[in-house]
Amino acid sequence: MTQATGHGAELAGLPPVDGKSNKRVLILGAGIAGLTAAYELGKLGFDCVVLEPRDIPGGRSMTIRKGDKITETTGHSQTCKFDEGQYYNPGPSRFPQWHVTMDYCRELGVEIQPFVNLNENAFYYGEGDIGPMAGKRHRIREVKTDLRGYTAELLAKVADDELLDTELSESDKEALIDFLHYEGGLSGSANEYKGHNRRGYKVWPGGGLQEGELDDPYQFSELLQSGFGNLFHRANEYQYQSQMFTPKGGMDKIPMALAEKVKDKIVYGAQVKEIRRTNPGARVVYTVDGADQEITGDYCICTIPPTILRRLQTDFSPMLKNTLNIVPFQNSGKIGMQFKRRFWEEDDRIFGGLSWTNLPIGEVWYPSSGFLDKKGVMGGYYVFGPMSDQLGRMSPEERTEFALSNGEKIHPQYRDEFENAFSVNWATIPHIEGCLAHFPQAMLKTFYPLLIKPEGELYLAASWASHLGGWQAGAFEAARIAVKNIHERTMAS
Repeated sequence: MTQATGHGAELAGLPPVDGKSNKRVLILGAGIAGLTAAYELGKLGFDCVVLEPRDIPGGRSMTIRKGDKITETTGHSQTCKFDEGQYYNPGPSRFPQWHVTMDYCRELGVEIQPFVNLNENAFYYGEGDIGPMAGKRHRIREVKTDLRGYTAELLAKVADDELLDTELSESDKEALIDFLHYEGGLSGSANEYKGHNRRGYKVWPGGGLQEGELDDPYQFSELLQSGFGNLFHRANEYQYQSQMFTPKGGMDKIPMALAEKVKDKIVYGAQVKEIRRTNPGARVVYTVDGADQEITGDYCICTIPPTILRRLQTDFSPMLKNTLNIVPFQNSGKIGMQFKRRFWEEDDRIFGGLSWTNLPIGEVWYPSSGFLDKKGVMGGYYVFGPMSDQLGRMSPEERTEFALSNGEKIHPQYRDEFENAFSVNWATIPHIEGCLAHFPQAMLKTFYPLLIKPEGELYLAASWASHLGGWQAGAFEAARIAVKNIHERTMAS
């Protein structure tokens, strides 16, 4: 498979091992990492067995549709009541164009579509001590245009200062001021920001004599107090820059396509109890339909989340066990909310994208498909850490009320248009019990290398054991590294 330079281990051109040996690889978990490992190893001639505790593949790469049911570790149970054709991705929902995920979609024939990550017509909304802009929603384009304009005005005025003479020539300063006029929408020789049509119109241009009427810009002071400028990065970070994509019809299209390629290798309903190293090789004890079974292999690739792996009987080294105990594997929660009318499109002219807020719901997501349809499913919250832990202790009904009571501050139509919801709290999803890991810099230099180092014939491969925590690309790339390592060892033996 062809992929961009630097993205994971390169597998293209590796020779099959069929004529040399027929090594068996035990793969624990049929999420993206486990399925990828089985798929790539199979192409190289390895015999693989994938043990998956659930009855479906994909791990967190899940899509919720009508009739889907989840019973959480807390005992709370939900059955999805979305209309046919409506769906929601409670785990990964998007990927940037530079991720290796794109290459697998191409190879597997998974149809993709643009994911609208940034929509300047969506809203910022804040409450609390944020000045005059509190308690009101504000179009993203208005806030961005005004704040950039005022900032450009300041810089343009500073550019006349003699202190810049040591850094910039006279022609450089002229070019800088010219750039700031275009970038900030400044006017006149005084380098002032007085508003710009990039922020939109109070009355939009139209036919006849309707040339358009600009609204007054926000005051610089109130923009600074609002803190909305601190949200600009949410669509500027390298992971979220345009263009982003998503599989057409749901994120589970990717694991389903992978699972189809290795369907004769997967044992569903297989819950791992023990992982032992046999020096060489590995032995795994698992339960199917209440009966213990045992299987051995030449290698083992473990993708089981650390929250569960910590509880299993293993003979991992004390160093690896200690490292697993401190993996910063955090929780996350999402809710999909079906509305009987796409009011965000009809009333607010928002087609895809996200609205950001300092309310505890964090973000509101608008669907990137089904435009102009009658109904739709919005993302009512996307939260991490303590807030998601708090939601995990709530019932599904309480989570829905949490989403409604906060979201209606941004969209007053919520209550009247709401039909049903389905929430997922990853810390309480059986066999997963967590979402993603982001390692602090200190851990990246100390414990992280120990986590990804193989122990004999045992490899850990998952997005939580990568630099792409939470992204499918992290799982793809971790699996590819394990595959290449196993192939090299086999060919050298």
